[in-house]
Amino acid sequence: MEEHERRRPGRNVVDRSEGSGERLLGLLLDRAHEISPQLIAPMIAEEVAGIGGREVSILLQDYGRELLVPLPGLRLLVGEPQEIADSAAGTAFLRATPVEVWQADGVRMYLPLLDGSDEVGVLALTLDAVDDDDRRLLRRLASLVADIVVTKQAYTDRFFQARRREPMSVAAEMQWSLLPPLTMSVPQVAVGGAVAPSYDIAGDSFDYALNDNILHAAVIDAMGHALDAATMATVAIGAYRHARRAGIGLVEMYRYMDQAIAEQFGDDHFVTAQMMNLDITTGLFQWVNAGHPLPLLIRDRHVIRQLEGPTTLPVGLGGACPSISHLQLQRGDRVLCYTDGVIEERDAQGQPFGEQRLIRCINQLEHQEGGMRAEALQLSQTLKQERGGSTSDDATLFLIEWRGETADHLAALQE
Repeated sequence: MEEHERRRPGRNVVDRSEGSGERLLGLLLDRAHEISPQLIAPMIAEEVAGIGGREVSILLQDYGRELLVPLPGLRLLVGEPQEIADSAAGTAFLRATPVEVWQADGVRMYLPLLDGSDEVGVLALTLDAVDDDDRRLLRRLASLVADIVVTKQAYTDRFFQARRREPMSVAAEMQWSLLPPLTMSVPQVAVGGAVAPSYDIAGDSFDYALNDNILHAAVIDAMGHALDAATMATVAIGAYRHARRAGIGLVEMYRYMDQAIAEQFGDDHFVTAQMMNLDITTGLFQWVNAGHPLPLLIRDRHVIRQLEGPTTLPVGLGGACPSISHLQLQRGDRVLCYTDGVIEERDAQGQPFGEQRLIRCINQLEHQEGGMRAEALQLSQTLKQERGGSTSDDATLFLIEWRGETADHLAALQE
């Protein structure tokens, strides 16, 4: 690759100005279209070397959400996994912002790999020096690398294998394939989810979609364990998505899911579920509860109450036509949905964890600069620690935050 030099005081460095940066990103994009997945990492390392970067690492979040693990590949620096909670790479990941570490031989840069508002991992590299031109180019480079990684992982198992730190059950394999991105954020709304145990999850799942001004979301818990529960959860989420994409309302959606589970598994199997809609422009929150634990309303970082309302039987048991509950959210309000595994887990003394202990953990959480991504992870890890570090049953958390902010200027084009 051709290198364009420019002068800085006292030294020659590689040109990373606007024009040179555009050429670099264009070359990388052109080459990425048809390159095989195993050559993605060497290609990225080669292009980074072309702008004077070295010691390139691509760090991916592990399934346990505790480590950033290096992607193996030619020309990549493959070191030890880095703890998300205690490393410069982890800080870049949690805060979704670049981190610079000045060293004797240059500057170690850690850049979040953002796929939309969800994070893939971190791109790390070392430069002799860094200025604003470099920072602007590297942010754009990291965005392009994230898009390439997300696109290419659909064609290979290598990225998934790198993220695994222990054996994964078949049921968990199914569930991870079913889950949407764990976090999503736009000016009006943010969501964040967490599932446990990461390598053995079976019957818990969640799903969401932002369609125009409506956030659609569901949290489910299929009875049983292992493959039976995972199969039931797959059918339930599949029926939910089918109904949602057909434009079916919450009441009819319950009926559709109920019929799908009953027909497939008989009347002795069921799935607890909560289906929700949030108008992101007005903050009107609506939900249908089918035998699921009551959600919690969090305001000013404290739980103020349960979201009580009429419930119906779990999906699959032929319950009565459900009633839709309504709540007008205030800006900054959060709704926390969770499955019963969160509160029914027993601690070291054999006592159930309980809802009040869950509320106490939420109220004691410290503010995290990374927003929803960092706080959903922090809550999940705090609950795991409170339960003695183990999870014997599926335990899922799903947070919705209504921000009520104004969308960017492009939103005016839709009006």
